[in-house]
Amino acid sequence: MLETLFHTLAPLLGKATLETLYMVVASLGIGTALGLPLGVLLATSGPGELFEMPWLRRIAGPVVNATRSVPFIILAVAIIPFTRLIAGTSIGTSAAIVPLTVAAIPFIARIIEGAVREVDGGLVEAAHAMGARPLQVVFKVLLPEALPAILHGLTLTAVTLIGYSAMVGAVGAGGLGDLGIRYGYQRFRPDVMIAVVITLIVIVQAVQTLGDRLARRADKRNI
Repeated sequence: MLETLFHTLAPLLGKATLETLYMVVASLGIGTALGLPLGVLLATSGPGELFEMPWLRRIAGPVVNATRSVPFIILAVAIIPFTRLIAGTSIGTSAAIVPLTVAAIPFIARIIEGAVREVDGGLVEAAHAMGARPLQVVFKVLLPEALPAILHGLTLTAVTLIGYSAMVGAVGAGGLGDLGIRYGYQRFRPDVMIAVVITLIVIVQAVQTLGDRLARRADKRNI
């Protein structure tokens, strides 16, 4: 009986795990690509800073805060028209990347902003004294110095997105959340629920371990 259960559940669990990883990796990648420059600008656009644009902070700051304050499942439902516009549908794994990315961008932006602000101002002044341009200061001073904190923040974001990806399973997005709901909860299969929970725990642990190792390697204090 256990062998039959394994052969029945294993393909479903494997497919759902790959769908979850696809959603998380894609949304984290796009979210980082958009959230990183936004975070840098939020941290360096104040009066007298590298990119002095106070108006940007006045506009982007409240938008970022407002997006972060909306519960994810409500956000996912609220932007269904936008999801359809981008993905052509609001159902499925690829469509779920849209709300996941929208949720990730402000989260990552605040992480980047906080990490950049922690960089010693003396390093920035020294770079200016040597004639470095603003973009050179960002790429050669701010981001390298903030890298350990950024990696810790992105690890936290990835773990959060794993949880969010399980939530969007409730609205037909696929992945482990969808497997747990359709095959576990709705069919009264506690074994499926347990398998899904264990798989999620393993993924989160693996992501956290990898993120911690990368952050330690990037930390110059450990060299």
